[in-house]
Amino acid sequence: MSVTVFRNARIFTPDDQGKPHAGQDQGSLVSYDVGALLMQDGLIVKIGPERDVLAALEPAVVDEAKDCQGKCLVPGFVDPHTHNCFASLRESEFALRLSGTPYLEILKQGGGILSSVKAVANASIDDLYANTKKQVLRALSLGTTTMEIKSGYGLDTVNELKMLEAINRVSMHTPVDIRATFLGAHAVPLAYRGKTDEFISMAIDEMLPAVARQGIAKQCDIFCEKGVFTIAQGRRLLSAAIAMGMKVKLHADEVNDLGGAGLAAELQALSADHLLAANEENMEAMARAGVVATLLPATAYSLRKPYARARTMLQKNLAVALATDCNPGSSYTESMPFVIGLAVLNMGMTPAEALTGVTLNAAYAIDMAHSVGSLNVGKQADFLILDGKSPAILAYHAGVSSVAEVYKKGIKVSS
Repeated sequence: MSVTVFRNARIFTPDDQGKPHAGQDQGSLVSYDVGALLMQDGLIVKIGPERDVLAALEPAVVDEAKDCQGKCLVPGFVDPHTHNCFASLRESEFALRLSGTPYLEILKQGGGILSSVKAVANASIDDLYANTKKQVLRALSLGTTTMEIKSGYGLDTVNELKMLEAINRVSMHTPVDIRATFLGAHAVPLAYRGKTDEFISMAIDEMLPAVARQGIAKQCDIFCEKGVFTIAQGRRLLSAAIAMGMKVKLHADEVNDLGGAGLAAELQALSADHLLAANEENMEAMARAGVVATLLPATAYSLRKPYARARTMLQKNLAVALATDCNPGSSYTESMPFVIGLAVLNMGMTPAEALTGVTLNAAYAIDMAHSVGSLNVGKQADFLILDGKSPAILAYHAGVSSVAEVYKKGIKVSS
């Protein structure tokens, strides 16, 4: 049994009351100017004003006391949307996009996701493991203590399972908690061009049962977009996943308003992600259904697109999460501090709203709020010490990481 107290900290955290913070509540944080956190065996057992935490302690039972020197202490970041499992980068496409070639046109030419699919098919599971682990450890050094990683560069049963196995290995050999998501319908394989209904049938009849037997992925996702998969096809696949006991989420309304946000509300998905083109009626439907809106500002930044309407979503009483969308094509970054800066400076979110977006709401977006996402008693002692006195430092100190120390279950894992 190990007991550690972290004292003399300026603590900021959302307070988990059993649901994500939505609308005006998203900016509500609990804070202690001179706070302390008591951790035992990796879990938080007490948090509050230092005088209260220390008054209830017998000094003899404390194994270690850490003086945080008045610095800011916040929950570890949760990244709820990544594609960190891939085999190679796509730098050449970056130049194409800068020259004005639309992404969907790159996809039609066999680039985009399909080039990553080819690379994954040619990679061994050891190759995928090594590359994914590198991305995950870089994210950890930047404050991400929990993340989601999607498959989706396989597009057939063998390679989707290979990706999920690599993701599982990384989860076992790094400190980061990883939630795997099956994204077999990420793009239309060349062999199924013009036969997308057949591909969805194969995904339902072959891939989903194989993924369920493997038991790694607990969530299912689909890319609903013009030229990729329709809302009807998304409904078919996700409904089949729900019938198999999986939670669902979807890439929705990124380029065109197809109604993906509405489908997410209909299916009571964990989240709908991207949402650059989502209409306000479907935003309201998501809010009523309790679906988290996961926004990906680094993708809009990289693609030089208008940002998702975070303020409108908050006005519609939506819960907003933020994610890196780290992938080899449209958003190659593992940095949640960068994402926070974009959300504050380019999307109009306050530092408090952004902090909730990368902690509590992000945890709900991947069904992990029971153990991470806030500094509540009983949750894991996953937290960061920042090189500053408030969460605003994350956006204010632009272009760098203000994360000084990273703790996972109370153990320092990066500094």
